[in-house]
Amino acid sequence: MNIATLIRDKVRRLSKHEAGSSTVELAIVFPILLLLFISAAELGRLFYTYTTLAKATKIGARYMSTSLDALDPTKGPAEKLKAQSLVVCGYTSCTGTQPDGTPKVPIVPGLSMSNPATNVNVTLVTSLEGTVTVRYWKVEIQSYNYLPGEFNLAARTGKSTSTFYFAMTPGTTMRYML
Repeated sequence: MNIATLIRDKVRRLSKHEAGSSTVELAIVFPILLLLFISAAELGRLFYTYTTLAKATKIGARYMSTSLDALDPTKGPAEKLKAQSLVVCGYTSCTGTQPDGTPKVPIVPGLSMSNPATNVNVTLVTSLEGTVTVRYWKVEIQSYNYLPGEFNLAARTGKSTSTFYFAMTPGTTMRYML
């Protein structure tokens, strides 16, 4: 037997073995699956944050729409601050502690506890419907940027920011009931 025939037979035998093919397939597919998992987790966190902020604005708008002192020029600003605090931390005041003794925290990281007015805008909207003046309270989030999570792609690639993290502005408008 000559050497060319031996080499050809050896190559044929090696090409028929599939011992490492599953490892190679995993090496090709794994980065794609990992990227899909990370994207799904980050997108889920984005929706969770948005719905939490939207529900908080609904609570603030409900508070203002049922407040007896909302239109009082002397008590109105305090009522607005209470509504803004409800949106930011879930209490009418963001100072102090919760009933269980733990410190109060914002409902979503990044909201200002010291000055809720920086993140929450409360305005009275008046419209004329026929001959009747109708008042609405509009509560909306302002100046809140969605914060990068554990899977921050911008930090991993060396960039300072990413276009994925953007400003969220959920809001709720409710009719003044009183």
